[in-house]
Amino acid sequence: MSDPSTRSHRPTRPLRVHTVLYDGVEEQDFAGHIEVFGIVGEEFLAQSFVTADGARRVTTSAGMEVVCRDAWAPHSADVIIVPGGGYGDGSGLQREIRRGILPRALAAARRDGLVLGAVCSGTMLLSAAGLTRGRRCTTHHIAQEDLRAQGARVVGGRVVDDGDLVTCGGVTSGIDLGIWLIERFFGPDRALFAEEVLEYQRRGIVNSA
Repeated sequence: MSDPSTRSHRPTRPLRVHTVLYDGVEEQDFAGHIEVFGIVGEEFLAQSFVTADGARRVTTSAGMEVVCRDAWAPHSADVIIVPGGGYGDGSGLQREIRRGILPRALAAARRDGLVLGAVCSGTMLLSAAGLTRGRRCTTHHIAQEDLRAQGARVVGGRVVDDGDLVTCGGVTSGIDLGIWLIERFFGPDRALFAEEVLEYQRRGIVNSA
């Protein structure tokens, strides 16, 4: 169920956002919202790279190495965002689903006050964790039928906000997700400022409950 209190949250400390990385993750799927959140400033928002395996080095789909120094600690996060890692056999995403460690960790992380988000095919990892069944959400268009078949209520919108579950479509929509979350937590003025800094205009719609 959606938790309406998460929609109006105004933190008295920096909002803690954990972005989950794994081998084969797509660079643009996590770069978009991370760049957006960096505009807010450390006074308002603290970002961490995490993996379900703890601190380690992750190799992205293009061979970039990213060091994740922080421990897996969902109890200390306000927002956890799962980026995509391609789709289909051989993709980083499919390897993570088959390995099972990350889906189990995500399922165990769910609690009141935590917002779970996903970019592109990352929604399928939330689905593998059983977190999208009966929920309004979206993913990259090539995975939408599979997401629907797994019990999700796939709806239109570049970003879909279902309270404590916020998902977005393919690749560059991660920028829109980041700007929407800034608007949701910090107000429209800061969201507009982020757009101006990035010289970016949001596309499509936000489908909000």
